[in-house]
Amino acid sequence: MIWFFRAMGKYAIFSGRARRKEYWYFTLYSFIFAVILGAVFRRVEPDLDPRYATYTYDLLFLIPGLAVGVRRMHDIERSGWYIIIPIYSLILCCENGTPGDNEYGPDPKAGDVIYGPDDYEKPFDINSSE
Repeated sequence: MIWFFRAMGKYAIFSGRARRKEYWYFTLYSFIFAVILGAVFRRVEPDLDPRYATYTYDLLFLIPGLAVGVRRMHDIERSGWYIIIPIYSLILCCENGTPGDNEYGPDPKAGDVIYGPDDYEKPFDINSSE
């Protein structure tokens, strides 16, 4: 959920880069919230058309959705305009980002610490005679 809030914190920032994780978690939680909102709206106001809730939700999340999509395109060194090509942009969003800095900004994974098997120590050796 932190990735959803991180994307919402950059509400209308179209510059920079977004990791796959940020983009896909934003998409997942947006979908979940839309389904919940639709279900609640149908339960509370069954006489009204549920599309009103959907339209309101879509308007609220249009700009952050576009912003995180454009930043995702920047992460793979593409122009943000690629987000408007339906199937191709979906395929591009699945690609791994460009390692290191590119023309759109610094690598969003640069601060991540990656641990390997050599970074772990055994608390004690069970085969030792000590």
